[in-house]
Amino acid sequence: MRTDLSRFFTSGPADVSGLAEAIARGEIIPKDIVAIIGKTEGNGGINDFTRNLAITALSHLLAPFLECSPEDVEERIVLSFSGGSEGVTAPHLLVFTISGTVSTQKNPSKRLALATGFTRPFMADEVGRMPMILETARTVKSLMQKLQVAAEDVHLVQIKGAIPPVSLPHPNLRCDMAWSRGASALGVALALGEVGESQLSDAVINSDWSLFSTRASVSAKPLLSRSEIVLFANSDNWEGELLIAHGVMQDIIDIPGIYSVLEQLDLKPQYGQLTAHDSEKILGVFAKSDAHPGNQIRQRRHTMWTDADISDMRYSRCVVAAQLAGVLGDTGVYVSTRAEHQGPQGGGPLAIIGVAP
Repeated sequence: MRTDLSRFFTSGPADVSGLAEAIARGEIIPKDIVAIIGKTEGNGGINDFTRNLAITALSHLLAPFLECSPEDVEERIVLSFSGGSEGVTAPHLLVFTISGTVSTQKNPSKRLALATGFTRPFMADEVGRMPMILETARTVKSLMQKLQVAAEDVHLVQIKGAIPPVSLPHPNLRCDMAWSRGASALGVALALGEVGESQLSDAVINSDWSLFSTRASVSAKPLLSRSEIVLFANSDNWEGELLIAHGVMQDIIDIPGIYSVLEQLDLKPQYGQLTAHDSEKILGVFAKSDAHPGNQIRQRRHTMWTDADISDMRYSRCVVAAQLAGVLGDTGVYVSTRAEHQGPQGGGPLAIIGVAP
């Protein structure tokens, strides 16, 4: 088996022309596509229509090739989008395909392996609580088993967290984006052995920030009944040219944290930035960001939470994207905000997919 990744920059949320042309040229076989992850230029909030616009455009493009209705495309392919392309971020699509058969022999080097899956549907009163943690952990473990990889080989677990419909709102419900993200991230942490089950309870979710995953990247989608999961790992059972590495930015100006991930891909910036040649080896960049709620970065006050004109989400996305683009020499970076239990407070996980050295 092998994973391939194609990146397409877009002129707007509904622009699927790059993918359409690649399909027409025979460079991408639609039935090989397993996931499409991307950035759109919306506000990243709950009312961000650009994510659904992108999903609708892709569904209508791919449905004839998959011989299904546009509404059924998401049953076949994970379509996950993050709104908010502030600053230097270039809106783009990352199209992942899987081809070939499972190798019966170990390869000399590990290569990028990918698996997608879904949790069971959640009831509204399970979101943001232990049932969501445990079910997310169960699904992540099943994907690891499918790929036959150990926890240390997993470098990114991309999740679109469930927020099922609520018929009768109740004050005790946690059925919203923050609780879905927090519980889902702790589910990844549990599956990967980053926390123990004895440490977890309803009470610690979005409360005990010492508990987090270094490899979870979670957003959430209203009216989604089950969580969608894409697991990225390196495996010596897989072939291809790609490798994934991960690390953690301790805060949103942690440049050494970016360097440490690049070192795993045998890439070293010169004068602080990758050369144009090395920059071309980077195909996918995933980061989480948050403005520290303590209103400080390294003992200096920040105003991201108190500025009434610009959302803290847009601030932090802009800062992290600029840091990454500056080091990588490329603005095609995926930065998602709100990082409950995803890396330390004020920081966040970082994963980079590149051509293997």
